[in-house]
Amino acid sequence: MTEEEIYRRAKKKVNAKKGFYIHFGTFCATTLFLFTINFLTSPEFWWFLIPSLGWGIGVVSHYITVFGLSGPSGEDWEDKELEKEMRKIKRQHLDEHDDHDITVPNDELELKEFKKLRDEWDDRDFV
Repeated sequence: MTEEEIYRRAKKKVNAKKGFYIHFGTFCATTLFLFTINFLTSPEFWWFLIPSLGWGIGVVSHYITVFGLSGPSGEDWEDKELEKEMRKIKRQHLDEHDDHDITVPNDELELKEFKKLRDEWDDRDFV
């Protein structure tokens, strides 16, 4: 597995995590909007809970699909997640193959090198 393939797989996972945040933000904004409409028009029946519950199940499923039972944390999480995913993919690749043609110095990858390569790639390659 080449460095480029490792980067692409890691980037795909980071993009999935960003997709979850967009989904969650949209869910929160829409639920707030529905709550406001419900409160102003018919506060005796809380109908906004019905679509919010259904969509909430989807959000929870999306979260588990993307993060498992753990979650994101900290500043610059995208860079940290990218480096983490690259290390994980490299380790998996080394475990799958006996020929250790990929070296992992101190079990860390330099993201700076990949940022230079990323400028040469077209973002459509990451879809």
